[in-house]
Amino acid sequence: MKREGGEVLKLEHVTKQFGGLTAVGDVTFDIREGEIFGLIGPNGAGKTTIFNLINGVYALSAGKILFYGKTIGAGAAEGKKALQLKPFRIAQMGITRTFQNIRLFKNLTVYDNVLIACHRSANYGLFEPLLRLKGTRFVKQEKALKHKAEELLDLMGLAFYRDVVSVNLPYGLQRKLEIARALALSPKLLLLDEPAAGMNPEETDSLMQMIRSIRDDFHLTVLIIEHHMDLIMGVCDRIHVLNFGKSLLEGTPGQVQNSPAVIEAYLGVQDGERCAVKEGEQ
Repeated sequence: MKREGGEVLKLEHVTKQFGGLTAVGDVTFDIREGEIFGLIGPNGAGKTTIFNLINGVYALSAGKILFYGKTIGAGAAEGKKALQLKPFRIAQMGITRTFQNIRLFKNLTVYDNVLIACHRSANYGLFEPLLRLKGTRFVKQEKALKHKAEELLDLMGLAFYRDVVSVNLPYGLQRKLEIARALALSPKLLLLDEPAAGMNPEETDSLMQMIRSIRDDFHLTVLIIEHHMDLIMGVCDRIHVLNFGKSLLEGTPGQVQNSPAVIEAYLGVQDGERCAVKEGEQ
């Protein structure tokens, strides 16, 4: 269910060019607090490029991105210099993500992958870990971080695999581990880049329920890129459609699903032609 919260993320006329190629052109949308927002489009539409702009991997060619009203990226305009916060600064502000190509510490266990991410919130001094005195800030925080890691493994259904080296996990479980690691950073906005890739229909349905639970239990806002339309249509409050780097349509799942323009972008045929194809198949 959509929540009417304040504005979390806003893209204003965002453009990204690579030489003479415009990967993203003049894209504008906003995401409200507590919302699950989908970003879809055919392959090459610019979806992952937008994720890379939001979390600071790429700098904007033009436009502006704001997070809770604070500019985190802006292209040079009207004599003003370009601004781009580093990815680690953006993560510290509360934006974390998963990747289309899974990026785990492959030679570490499932538990250690999550525990390492939990340490972003640690604030003990350099020498406290060396002394390990009882009652110190280090000992208390380490205990709390280990507890947090265990809770995240339970939430994602990974507790049974805690001591398994992550590279040995099935692909679908590696996806869940990457989400657990992103949650360990205590985000306000979670970016999921094709989280259902490699999952079967049963796993995808389970993931859909999990995304809703994550939003509710962690009080998060979620932005999803996904090609599994069952997941997108089943979990998102609103959906923004891209085509060739430009905005095509924004609306509810029902509005998007029934849009002739979206059907044409995905199938490459006009609505009338689609009906003719169906008649010819009968």
